[in-house]
Amino acid sequence: MCNPKNYSDTPATSKSTVEELHRPIPSLFRALTEGDDPINMMVVSFPVAEELSHDENLVSFLETLEDQHQNMSIPGNSIHARYDTQDNMCMVVYFDDCVSIRQCKLYCESMGGSKYRWFHNACCQCIGPECLDYGSKAVKCMNCLF
Repeated sequence: MCNPKNYSDTPATSKSTVEELHRPIPSLFRALTEGDDPINMMVVSFPVAEELSHDENLVSFLETLEDQHQNMSIPGNSIHARYDTQDNMCMVVYFDDCVSIRQCKLYCESMGGSKYRWFHNACCQCIGPECLDYGSKAVKCMNCLF
């Protein structure tokens, strides 16, 4: 009756689960990601504008909110003024090894992350406080690429 779903159509690396963490500690996340990459993880940073360019719906939504509240906004407090420069960087951390979604959430909470993205190939990405969306959609876990 129904055609069975072909799960090989989309690789696990193109699917992910995201969640916001309730008690982020931005200062802890920044301290853990400064300097050389910690052992068993890779720190990646990229412009916030690049993060937003991947999700046109989020950009449109933020611009709509800004337009609706422009009478209440503070001068210089626009989305474009704050996030369309190279100075605002989104920082994420990838763990080298594969982890469960539960471990991913716990690791990201313990390092003060704001959000996490768990790819369905078991790659975990912790997302820093400056990121507006859910970090990068690229899988970069060294020992967990497929």
